[in-house]
Amino acid sequence: MNEEPVARTKRADARRNEESLLAAAAAVFVESGVDAPVRDIAAKAGVGMGTIYRHFPTRAELIVAVYRHQIEACAEAGPELLESSPTPHAALGRWIELFVDFLVTKHGLAGAMQSDQAGFEALHSLFLDRLVPVCAQLLTAAAEAGEIRGDVEAYELMRGVGNLCIGAENDHCYDARRLVALLVAGLRT
Repeated sequence: MNEEPVARTKRADARRNEESLLAAAAAVFVESGVDAPVRDIAAKAGVGMGTIYRHFPTRAELIVAVYRHQIEACAEAGPELLESSPTPHAALGRWIELFVDFLVTKHGLAGAMQSDQAGFEALHSLFLDRLVPVCAQLLTAAAEAGEIRGDVEAYELMRGVGNLCIGAENDHCYDARRLVALLVAGLRT
């Protein structure tokens, strides 16, 4: 009977360690791309490389896990930003910044999942199911506050942001964040 809480504690600790590892990997991927050395991720997470390989035996598994982690982080951030930001437009802008970080990581996903089309499609469905409603909630709040025009659909805004992020991976002079900020500013009434 006493062993059960210990097992739960270990599982909770393991989950926290994995969350920390995924956050570190996401940060490294945003900075250096999905081909960044595992040792950089381990250093950022404060763990040994063996710990990463124990959780994620292949780079593809790590990338997919980071992708799922970032989907959930973006989904959870929307309502939190609406609560804590001075205006709905500010919340939308901050959420779009998080979304851009996510998209930078996402660009390496296709290469990592070349042979798993069904897995890639399932992740894309998760992406749409979780993030389009959050973006829609932010857009609605900003439109109802009279801060932005009311005719922008969440999916089209997300596609626009995604398209603006594509050029960043091949041109170090390309500033996707600036272009995305101009897009979000252009939504103002």
